[in-house]
Formats: sequence, C-alpha cells, structure tokens
Amino acid sequence: MAKPKTQYKCQNCDYVIAKWLGKCPSCDEWNSFIEDTPVAPTDGTTLADVREQFKSSRNQSENLSDGWVELTPPTTQEDGSPTPQKTLSRYSTGISELNRVLGGGLVTDGFTLLGGDPGIGKSTLLLQMAKGVCDQNPGIKVFYVSGEESIDQIRGRAHRLGIQGHGQIFLGAETQLEKVFASIQQLAPQIIVMDSLQTFSTAYVQSAQGSVSQVREVTARLMTLAKTAGIAICLVGHVTKEGNIAGPKTVEHMVDTVLYFEGEGGQSYRLLRTVKNRFGSTHELGVFEMVGEGLKEVTNPSSLFLSERTESIAGTSIAALLEGTRPLLVELQALVTPSGLAVPRRTSVGIDSARISLIAAILEKHMKLPLAEQDLFFNVAGGLKLNEPASDLAAAAAIWSSSQDKKLPLGSVFIGELGLTGEVRRVSQSDSRVEEAARQGFKTIVLPKSTPKALLERLNRDQQAKKIDLFLISRIEELKSLFSA
Repeated sequence: MAKPKTQYKCQNCDYVIAKWLGKCPSCDEWNSFIEDTPVAPTDGTTLADVREQFKSSRNQSENLSDGWVELTPPTTQEDGSPTPQKTLSRYSTGISELNRVLGGGLVTDGFTLLGGDPGIGKSTLLLQMAKGVCDQNPGIKVFYVSGEESIDQIRGRAHRLGIQGHGQIFLGAETQLEKVFASIQQLAPQIIVMDSLQTFSTAYVQSAQGSVSQVREVTARLMTLAKTAGIAICLVGHVTKEGNIAGPKTVEHMVDTVLYFEGEGGQSYRLLRTVKNRFGSTHELGVFEMVGEGLKEVTNPSSLFLSERTESIAGTSIAALLEGTRPLLVELQALVTPSGLAVPRRTSVGIDSARISLIAAILEKHMKLPLAEQDLFFNVAGGLKLNEPASDLAAAAAIWSSSQDKKLPLGSVFIGELGLTGEVRRVSQSDSRVEEAARQGFKTIVLPKSTPKALLERLNRDQQAKKIDLFLISRIEELKSLFSA
C-alpha cells in the first residue's frame, strides 16, 4: 500500500504546498502551515450512511432520479390528473420577528448560519425557535446539538426559559461530526441546531478544532446533509473583533441564509439582521428585547429609538427609515461646539462618519454654516446603525439646529436625501414612512418637493382626517423656515 503523501496546508486560507514555509504566499500569514495528510475515518457514521437513510423517502415523494430531475415536471400524472405545482415548503418558527427575517419561516431543506457576539442570546433564540417550531408543527422532531455545553446545562437553561420538549426536542452534547451523524440516523429529525460551528470537527481533516480547514469541511458536510436529506439545519457561528463570523468568509457562500444577532453593551434590546437570504429579502430587521424569561418580540420598534420628551430640544430630529419592508422612526442627535484644535473633530456613532462629513460640507456651502472651526459629534439614538440615504435631511436638520441653537417644531419628521448641489431628493416608499409617522402621532412631515404628484395627492387625502401637514422643500436652504425662534 502506498504511503499517504504529506502536504502542508495554510490554516488561514487553505493554500496547499508540498514543503513547509514560514510565510504563506497566498495570504501573507506567518507560521500558518501545518502538516496535513488526508485520512479517511475508520469508524463512526458517515455522511453517506445518513443520506442513504433519507434517500428512499425523498425519491418516492418527489419521483427523483439518482442524479438529475426535470426542470419543468410533466403537466399530468400517470392517472391523468394535473401535477401539483411544487412550492417552497417552510416551518413556521412561532416567532413573528424571526419569520419576518427568514422570509416566512425555516425552509425545510435550508441551511441557516446565525452569527453574533458571545452572550448576545444566540442559543436562547434558537431554543425558543425550537419550542415555537414544535408548537406550530406537531409531530416534528428538533435535534439540538451543543459542542460548548453539557446536556444538563442546556436542559437547565431551557427550563429557565419555560421550554418543555414533550417528546419533540432532543439534546446532544458532542463535537465529533461522525457521532452527530450517528444520532441523526437514529432520531431522523426534521430540524437540527448545531451550536457552534467552531467546536465541531470531522475525522476527514487532520487539523485543530476550529481551524479554517475544519470549519470549511464541517460546513460542507452539513450543507450536503441539508440538501440531500431534506433537513433544515441552523448553525451558530462566533463573531470576530471585526464583526465577521469567525473562520473563513467563504463559509457564508455555502449556506442559504446568513443572520447576524446584534446588541449594544448595557442595552436590553437585540437586532436580528439578514445579510444573505436565498429565500427572501436581505434587508429585513427583527427586534427583540432580552428579559428574564428570554427574548421577547418588540411589536413597535419605533418606540425603542424615540425619546418620550414632551418638548423640542435643539440638536435633535426624527428620521423615517426603512429596514426591509418595515418603516422605523429614529431620533438623530447632533452636537456642534467650538473647537480648539487645528483640525476640528468629526465623530459619529451609528452612521458613517464620511456621510456626516459630506452633509456638513453641504450645510457649510449652501447654508453658510460655519463648521470649519467647530467640532461635530453625531449620534443615532438607541444604537441603531443607519445605511439609508433617506436620513440625510434629518441629519442636516439636527446639525443646523445644534449649530444655531434653535429648536425644530415638536412632532416633525424628515424624509429625504441630499445632493451635493443642495437639492433635496425623493426616496422610495414615502407613503409607508408617512403612515408610520402618523401612527406614532407626528403632525408635520417634511418631504422633498420632487415627490410624485400622484403620491402627494393620495397622502393629502389620507392624512386630512389625521390633521397632518406635509411640508415640501426642494433645497436645503428652505429648512430655515421650519425653525422656531
């Protein structure tokens, strides 16, 4: 028998070379090469064993061949009846915010990757999801596998959250992927939760647990399992200091859906964002609040980002934004003070600092605002991170208000994008933004004059009964007329 050929693999980028090198020629990482000899496992349940168990049932139900299937199925079946159209099958999670982010629920053979900082509540969310799935789908089996906690620890946390299995939720504490496959073969679950990616390893790769090679190989095998066995898999991934899921970025291209669970230190709320979703929108936002009983859905997210003050304060404004299909009202805060530095500071939290510098330049050019010798500090209340240009007008109003120490009218909302020439540009879905502002009790809506006339007429008709004023402006200079003395 020939001796296995020894090779060296970079643990950062998986570059393979015949001899060891101190520096990887592909990614320039030092001391990243380790000896790697491909070896097939001699014991344990393999992926092929699990796939074979599920193969017969899937082939009978879907009339599949071994390696191919026709794109457009025949219009009639053998008995002459019309062939039913195949639709995307989903499991409702019982959590409306999670269903929103996923695009309607867990796809039956989908592969979902959930990332987030340690202690943010990823395991709590997935345990509550397991309970919700079982409540909404009687008879379904959920297999929760943890490589970080013992079964007693998982069971204890589930009981604190008031979660009972009722013969539908099963727990496992294992780090070897082949042993997990053996449990899957016995249980035949419809949903699997793997917590977390960096703790699992496979005998097919001889490298350290959590290394790039192990992470990529484990992900590839789980992806194959999801697609061939028709199992919905939820995989937890840790987040690095840079905010990315630990391990190679290429792991994200293997999965169907990538979610990020976010939260600020000291804050009780959590934000669930979609980064990638093959079965739905990638701009949806789910909002939760961490309480003693676990994660609680927030049905009115705008209340998290709005203060309850009864009078206007200089330097604050309200922006109407869209996160996916959900309109949100967010408070923006600006502080403009004289600077004693040669180069004034531009500090922003929750919005790109380059965007704030651009807005400041527009105000200085077109409104003659003396910001060249002043420090500018900007903050998005509540810790939300803004990417939408529809917040430009509200940000400009807050900066002008703080610089001139003048108050904006109480109950006003700003919707619009700014151009470098000072014009106020229209944004998409203005009607839903206005409706959210009206629902929250705001009476003055500042809109671009370029908003389509048909939309303005409809808004005027709809808002007359609610006594809401639509204030239209075409250039940033017209903001001055809104300020009270």
